[in-house]
Amino acid sequence: MYDVMAIGNALVDHEYLLSDAALEETDLTKGNMTLAGLEEQQQLLAYFKLAEIAPSKQAGGGSAANAMYTFASLGGKPFYACRVGDDKQGKFYLKDLHEAGVATSPQSIHAGGVTGSCVVAVTEDGERTMQTFLGTSSDITADNVDFEALTQAGWLYLEGYLAMSEGIQPAMTQLRQQAGIHGAKIAVSFADPAVVKFAKEGLLNMLGNKVAVIFCNSEEAKLFTDKKQHKSAARALLEHCQTAVVTDGPNGAIIAHKPNDDSEIEIYEIPTPAVANVIDTNGAGDNYSGAFLYALSQHYSLPECGRLASEVAAQVIQQFGPRLSSQEYQDISRRVLTV
Repeated sequence: MYDVMAIGNALVDHEYLLSDAALEETDLTKGNMTLAGLEEQQQLLAYFKLAEIAPSKQAGGGSAANAMYTFASLGGKPFYACRVGDDKQGKFYLKDLHEAGVATSPQSIHAGGVTGSCVVAVTEDGERTMQTFLGTSSDITADNVDFEALTQAGWLYLEGYLAMSEGIQPAMTQLRQQAGIHGAKIAVSFADPAVVKFAKEGLLNMLGNKVAVIFCNSEEAKLFTDKKQHKSAARALLEHCQTAVVTDGPNGAIIAHKPNDDSEIEIYEIPTPAVANVIDTNGAGDNYSGAFLYALSQHYSLPECGRLASEVAAQVIQQFGPRLSSQEYQDISRRVLTV
């Protein structure tokens, strides 16, 4: 049995610390994700080498994978569907997940494929800007999805980045239908402002008639709903879900909840813990979603879910890389959920 089944792009992260001036030379949009071909990514890496900007860290990545890593480290049982190559990077990627307790399927491995990679440029203010080469992950289809795993899961978690992949849309529809048949609740993460800007139709397909939970940040919420304030955007998102979780960095998070059409809207404001030094925001949103969903799957209240998620995300941004150690996750859980 699994608590959650997730599906997302499988990417190995390569992090670089650089100045705003150096980032401007790359033509990447600060704070956003940009898709690139292998040649484009090689050109970016060549620029870093020429500018003597050395990589800071290599780590398993991918939005849904980060969320499931968090989920497992907190004590949950996740299954993750993805597509990697049978190369060194792919083996590193899956080993990293398995050691954390995230289950995968042999269907995830594509013979001859090149595992995707993400160059994460972290500026001095801690903001992350990403250039992603999807590699074989761009060809993920229903063949890479173990639909049987969903029959054993209470939740289905969909990564927004997949809205940009046409090939996976039939599988997304099939997963939503199967979730309905087996009573699994659906959570969708918008993942990045670029997804909302360029793949809103794909997001709408993920959402279907309505899902249980939407995770997004304030910029994504406002872009999706055309609202100017993130509180009103959170309320507007309830047209597509029962619970909208909208994060806003140091300003905290808004949880808007309306379990059915006849219910009154409940609003919870969750403060962000004080952070002395923001080093790297890469993976913060993924960790937030994974921690929130873990607590929700264990039947904690929405404010408790929000507090755990906020504490985890606050810890993540104080280090390089998108994931904490298993011990750090456990320490936060004991501190927050046993109070």
